[in-house]
Formats: sequence, C-alpha cells, structure tokens
Amino acid sequence: MRWKATNIPRLRRRRARVAAPPDPTPVSEPDPAPVSEPAPPVLPAPPVVVPRWIQLVLLPLAILAVWELARAIGPVLLILIFASMAALILNPAVKGLERRGIPRPLAIPLIYLSGVAGLALVGILLSSPVTTSVKHFQADIPSITRQANRDLGNLQTFLNHHGFKVQIKKQGHTALDTLEKGILKRSGDIVSFSSDLLQKLAEISFALVLSLVLSIYFLVYSESIGNLVRRVMPPGDGTREDDLPYRIQRAVLGYVRGQLLFSVLMGTSVAVSLWIFGVVGLFPDGRQYPLFFGGFYGLMEFVPYVGPFLGALPPVIVALLAQPISAVWLIILFAVLQQLEGHIVAPQVFRISLRINPILIIVALLIGDELYGIAGALLALPVSAVLRETVLYLRRHLVLEPWTAAAAGAIGVGSAADLEVLPDGCPDCAAPAGPGDAFCRSCGASLEPRVRTPG
Repeated sequence: MRWKATNIPRLRRRRARVAAPPDPTPVSEPDPAPVSEPAPPVLPAPPVVVPRWIQLVLLPLAILAVWELARAIGPVLLILIFASMAALILNPAVKGLERRGIPRPLAIPLIYLSGVAGLALVGILLSSPVTTSVKHFQADIPSITRQANRDLGNLQTFLNHHGFKVQIKKQGHTALDTLEKGILKRSGDIVSFSSDLLQKLAEISFALVLSLVLSIYFLVYSESIGNLVRRVMPPGDGTREDDLPYRIQRAVLGYVRGQLLFSVLMGTSVAVSLWIFGVVGLFPDGRQYPLFFGGFYGLMEFVPYVGPFLGALPPVIVALLAQPISAVWLIILFAVLQQLEGHIVAPQVFRISLRINPILIIVALLIGDELYGIAGALLALPVSAVLRETVLYLRRHLVLEPWTAAAAGAIGVGSAADLEVLPDGCPDCAAPAGPGDAFCRSCGASLEPRVRTPG
C-alpha cells in the first residue's frame, strides 16, 4: 500500500493525541441560574415639610394672589376650566384608541367626530317621536285655544256673579286678542330683548368654540401637562393609585357618571309619571308626549338651579292651555319630584360618585353661581372633585411644620442621656411613620428625639 507524503503530518498529529496524558483540569460545570430575589416593597415617599415662615407669610399672599387673578381674568379662567374638564373627560377614550395602535394626533379628531356623530344619532332617534308630538300639539292648538277662552268666560261669569269687579274677558275680545295687543304695545322691549339675546348667544358661541380648541390642545399636550404636575407636586410612591393626574382624571369621570345617572333617573321618573297621569286622566296629553317631556327634563338636569324649573315648563304650559286644573296636578307632581331629587336622589348619587359631603356640594354650587352664574354652577362639582383629590394628595405628602414649643426648640437641648428615641409610630396620635419621616403624616407632630420632662 503506497502512502502519499502529505499523509505523514496527519499521522503524527493523531499519534500525539493518543499518547498525550489526560488533562487533569476538571471540566467546570455551568453556574446555576441565579435565584431572582423578590422586589423590595414600595416605601412611601418622605413628605415635604413646609417651614413655619412660609406658612405665615407666603400662604396668605398666595391665596390672595390666586383670588385676585381669578377675579381679573374672569371669563378667561372659566374658558380654561371648561376646556380642561372636557379634556379630562375625553382623555381616557383617546388613550383607549392609542392602545389599539391609532396615533394620538389621529385619535383626538376621531373622538370629537364620534361625539358629534353620537349626538346626531340621538337626534335622529328622537326626531320621530318629537316630530309626532309637535304635530299633535299643532293640531290641538285650535281646540286648546277654544277651551282656554271658554274657561276664561266661565271664570269671568263666576267673578261677575259674586260681585268681583275684575275684567278678565272683555266683550268681543278673546284671550288671544288681548295677548296680541299686549305684544304689539311692548314690541320695542321685545326687539331690545332679542338684540341682547343674540349678542349673548354670539358670546356664548365664541366661548364654546374657544373652549373646544383649547381642549384639543390640552389633549395633544396631556402627557407634558401630567409630567409638569408631577414635578411641581410632592413626589408620590410610584404607584398608579398615588399618581395625582390619574386621581384627578378618575374623579372627573366619576362626576360624569354620576351626572348621567342622575339625569337618566329624573328624566325616566318624569316620563313615567306623566304617562300615568295621562292614563288616569289627570293630564291627558301626558300619554302622547311622555318621551319628549321626560327627555327634555333629563337634559335640563345638567343645568344647576334653574334646570328643573325649565324642564317642568313645557308640560305645565300645555296643561294651562288645555285644562288649567291639570296644571295644578302637574305643579304638585313636580314639587314632589323636586323634594325627592333634592333630599334623596341627588345626595346619594353625588355622594357615591364624588365622595364629597352634601354640605360641601351645596356650598360649591353657591360659590360657582356667585362667581360665574349658571356656567360656574355647572362647573362647580367637577372642580370640587379635582380640588378634593388635590387636597387629599397634599395631605398625604405635605406636612406643615408644627408651631408647638416642644417641636420648635426642644430638639437638641440637653445631654445625650436626657434624649429618648421615639418608637416607629407617632407618640401623639400613634399613626405609623415611614422611614426618614421627621414629622407625622397625620397630625404633623415632630418625630425627632425629645427632651425628657423631669419627674
């Protein structure tokens, strides 16, 4: 067998591997996978202590400055508040579209267009019963007018028979003729009122458009605004439940849910009550227009103070024109509903949704009405919900330095033997204290070592 010269180096390398002793170095086994340690518990952030000189000087000045600024910018502040509330209400829907892969600049106009489409759909669904109700009412106007004139004639006969010198219906003049003459005499006042009304409507429309534009910008820069609030406010513990922007948004959504539930309950109650009145004959027109009257009353519940009164006007006016005795029954009905609304329904609904004492709710409505009228009363409850969450957050993360003499001057006095180390909790209220806390989060008492009192 013939070997080629090129095979000789290969044979030498093979013999060297066979003759070489085994490597005494043991083969190192792979290190076991490291055991993951549990994450450390989330510790509460240390509170921010406000010194006494800031409390004494800057806080009153800050309150006065904010009050004067609110009075100076008046309508501008109202527009800003309205736009911010609208942005807080719509922001969860925008974030929901973002989670589904839709970019935020596209999600914002989609939400607004969806809102407009929803309102249009509601209008289409209600247009049929409302149109039917209006047609029935137009057809009944002649009979309602004749019945009203007959009732006026009967009342005039009753007054003349009993000696009352009151002219309600003159000879040859109907109630509509008298009303027409009164309107013609006061045509100048009507023109002036119409002009003022148009001017006010133009101002309201401009404010609404401006609020809409501002709310869009608030939504575009919502992340930046939230980060700014987090930087300005004392730091939280990092959890979502301790995040102030999230808590504020949740509070506003709670108000919206409560208001919607309240309006639906009251509108349904009015519709059912008027239908029952129509069935039993106390208000015959209640069987024909229950959806219209109930829906209008529910919408008016969004307007504080005057909303319930405005919502009750259409059925009462119809009853006055048809059968005045029916108007009396309706006034009694709405008075009972108002008592139930003010003492049972509203306090319970808003107490649960806003978690605010009913007394504070009434005070907030009065302050809002005093500052900005109906618009201020409309925004009073959501603003109160935002203020409540802010106060609770500051109460948890902000501690005012106490004004007691022991906390002000006792620290550091005496020898080391005279000082005692406080336990983990507050010695005054026994509230738990976090690591590094210098003052109690509940009562503001000092947690530093104190001088023992002799005896």
